[in-house]
Amino acid sequence: MKIFVVVATVGRAELTRKTVDLLADQTRPADGVVVVSVSPSDVEGVEKARGNPLILFAERGLCRQRNRALKELEGKADVIIFFDDDFVPAANYIEETEKLFNSDATIVGSTGELVADGIHTGGFDFDHALAEVEEKAATLKPFSRTRRALYGCNMAIRMSAAHGLAFDETLPLYGWQEDIDYTCQLGWRGRLVSTTKITGVHMGAQGARTPGRKLGYSQIANIVYLLRKGTLPPGLGEKLIFRNVTANMVRSLKPEAHIDRRGRLAGNFLAMVDYLRGRIDPRRIETM
Repeated sequence: MKIFVVVATVGRAELTRKTVDLLADQTRPADGVVVVSVSPSDVEGVEKARGNPLILFAERGLCRQRNRALKELEGKADVIIFFDDDFVPAANYIEETEKLFNSDATIVGSTGELVADGIHTGGFDFDHALAEVEEKAATLKPFSRTRRALYGCNMAIRMSAAHGLAFDETLPLYGWQEDIDYTCQLGWRGRLVSTTKITGVHMGAQGARTPGRKLGYSQIANIVYLLRKGTLPPGLGEKLIFRNVTANMVRSLKPEAHIDRRGRLAGNFLAMVDYLRGRIDPRRIETM
């Protein structure tokens, strides 16, 4: 089985070098590592990482960058593992992914049950994330479940089942909910699963993220777009909009230091106005 790792990145050269270099310590090495960025400055020093990563460039946007990798690996990969540039996998991540996909041909995608996710706490630095993985990964209780979608910070795709699928480039920049859109469609072709045998830490690094106002707009515009497209599980879209808008309203009174709640709330409001006027479009954030 040919397994490739893809990392899309922008504005985090040093972090990307560390995370890519760490892949050389996997108990089952990847057959190749592909890093897709926007400009040479985004990947400065990454070529020095162990494992001889292939560096590609694309237009800015997570979906565009991941699609560039899919095109490059067409006909070469049996499984592609997508890692965010701030994801630290357990040392046996690729080995366990290979075992999982070999064990059941109906499985078309998988994601790890995380040791920790810094996106909810303001983020972890690299050393803290690595220590968390090394200390806790092996202690997780055995557990697996079927999923309706995969978590984009770490997800593996069986390419024979993904023929003709691409990440939707109508979802620009950070690509809010692009993982659900893509993997829900993949799930129509087989089983999506997660397991504690496949794990790691999502650092939730704050640098180079989409500004609050743009992300707030995406929190509504992207969901409306995907509901109309029909690629969100029933009830999930409405739940996401309610949860995000409510959180932004309540916490804007006393915002967390690491989250621009007021910017997000302003973006939510703009999206609502555009929806009522019949002109809501995820791509509007590219000109904000």
